[in-house]
Amino acid sequence: MTRAREARAGLLRRKLSDNLLAYAFMAAGLACFALFSWYPLVKGVILSFQQDNFVVPPYWVGLDNYRALFADPLFYTAWKNTLFFTALALVFGYVLPFFIAVLLNEFRHFSGYFRVLVYLPVMLPPIVSVLLWRYFYDPGNGLFNSILRGVGLPESQWTQSSDTAMISLVLISTWANLGGATLIYLAALQNIPGELYEAAELDGASIWQRLRHVTFPQMRFIMLVLLLLQIIATMQVFIEPYALTGTSNPDTVTVLVLVYRYAFTVNNDFGLAAAMSVLLFVVLGAFSAIYLRLTRSAD
Repeated sequence: MTRAREARAGLLRRKLSDNLLAYAFMAAGLACFALFSWYPLVKGVILSFQQDNFVVPPYWVGLDNYRALFADPLFYTAWKNTLFFTALALVFGYVLPFFIAVLLNEFRHFSGYFRVLVYLPVMLPPIVSVLLWRYFYDPGNGLFNSILRGVGLPESQWTQSSDTAMISLVLISTWANLGGATLIYLAALQNIPGELYEAAELDGASIWQRLRHVTFPQMRFIMLVLLLLQIIATMQVFIEPYALTGTSNPDTVTVLVLVYRYAFTVNNDFGLAAAMSVLLFVVLGAFSAIYLRLTRSAD
């Protein structure tokens, strides 16, 4: 009886020790997450109701920052440019990777080399990609204008022209992020049972009919989730317009560029920048809620 009691006590001590160790690891992770994620989030929301330029102590202004945002014409320009960039980026960066993935899925030889080639731009730091494309877009001796001169076509100002500035930024973003979306599509394609394609071929289905009746239905969930993720990512574009056109170009100013402009260049008003960030957070939170709902329903 005594031995059984001692065994139970030892088992209880071991379970308590294991649980304490697990709780200790969990507490450390939660502390880091709270310090570097939750605290800045809460601090940003509080700051959006304050006047703060890091010179004088911050003081409460209520909704004045939000009123100032809606009274600024550049606020609407930034949202228009961001939505336009998002729409263009989806046309190129959402549709094009799908068809590249379909093409790679058909390769039987050297498919691994082509995958590495497609994914290679993703491994470059974003600023390196932007600086590389800055050389391409150089209006003087840039690669693209050199090609245009070589074939007798008129040169373009690329990022300096209001007609081509946003498209130029979208091309950079598409090239830099094409590989990730392509590999996700490719993984989804390879999970489609081959028997479905064989049955479609026996029924005399064309390539388009196989895509329409087999590929699209089987990949519907992945395509929808990737669409939402790309919307969330492209609405936070900053590096491309900031590095190529700066913060004062109204043709390429985006929401995050305007946040930077409010905080560090023109206004030096961190409360105003925080208010803009909160509005972006609300919009992206809506898309994130849709994403979570979709993933939860799929489970």
